[in-house]
Amino acid sequence: QVQLVESGGGLVQPGGSLTLSCAASISRFSFSTMGWYRQAPGKQREMVASITNTRFTSYGASGKGRFTISRDNEKKMVYLQMNSLKSEDTAVYYCNLRYGNLNYWGQGTQVTVSS
Repeated sequence: QVQLVESGGGLVQPGGSLTLSCAASISRFSFSTMGWYRQAPGKQREMVASITNTRFTSYGASGKGRFTISRDNEKKMVYLQMNSLKSEDTAVYYCNLRYGNLNYWGQGTQVTVSS
C-alpha cells in the first residue's frame, strides 16, 4: 500500500513563504512522477506543479513564477516551495504520485494565506 504524507501547511501572511513536504512509501519512488495539486472551497482540484523521474518540471498557472517543486529520491520526498503567497493560494494542497497505471493521493494539508 502506497502512502503519501504531506506536511508543512499552516497559516501564513500574504507575501510570505511556505514549504510543503510529501513523504512517499514506495520502492519505485525514483521512477515516479510527483505532483502537487490544490483544491479551494467550491473549486475544482488543479495542478500546481509536477516533476518527472528525470526532474523535468512543469507548473500550472497558479504556481508559475512563485512556486518551485523539487524532489529527493534518496529520502523519497517531494517539496513545494511557495513564495509571495496570496490569499487566493488558500486551499488544501495534495501530493500526487504516478507510476505506470498507479495514481495515488495524499490526505492533503491546509494552507491558509491571511493577515
